[in-house]
Amino acid sequence: MTANTGAPQSAHPEHPGRSDGVSSEFTVFTKIKPGHADALREVLATSASGSNDENAHAALRQIGTLHEGRYVIFDDDTRFMFASSFDGSWDTYIDDFAKTVIASRFDQVFSHCEGFPGIHDPGVKDWFLAHQVPAGIYNTSYPDLTVQQIWKDQRVDEAFEEVLDTPEFRAALENPANAELVATPAFQKLLEEASA
Repeated sequence: MTANTGAPQSAHPEHPGRSDGVSSEFTVFTKIKPGHADALREVLATSASGSNDENAHAALRQIGTLHEGRYVIFDDDTRFMFASSFDGSWDTYIDDFAKTVIASRFDQVFSHCEGFPGIHDPGVKDWFLAHQVPAGIYNTSYPDLTVQQIWKDQRVDEAFEEVLDTPEFRAALENPANAELVATPAFQKLLEEASA
């Protein structure tokens, strides 16, 4: 018998999928509806050709947890795989996609898969769970960095690169008043990283 701690229970307390640090993997295998492989391929091609779509990029920024995603048709056009990596909880990940323009893309893609109820259907999480298979191994090169932290690091790096290119920065480096700061190991490491 399990003790009840009084804590609220998730509607989906156990989700397949592995985690590495702050990110988790999500892999779904489905059957393509008979005769729908070409239509699915067309939807994927249209989405890929619109990969510079500002609305999609804005939605992914709004979601702010997706590291990457892949769509694959296989087994002689009979099966389909969607795989991604994300930060945070599984429930929030699914909920967030349903709140953006990405929801209509999911509907367009998965409508060619058997039994997909629609991203806004109350049973969509159960459908995903029924088709999700955990990876045997899941590793990431940056297990402690969320998408938000990576974006912040990128913004800081771009700002620092701009500063490095200014005459004022070069003058500050050569100013004897800053010699103690410039000589610190941390500052030297920063300069080395910037020039790498």
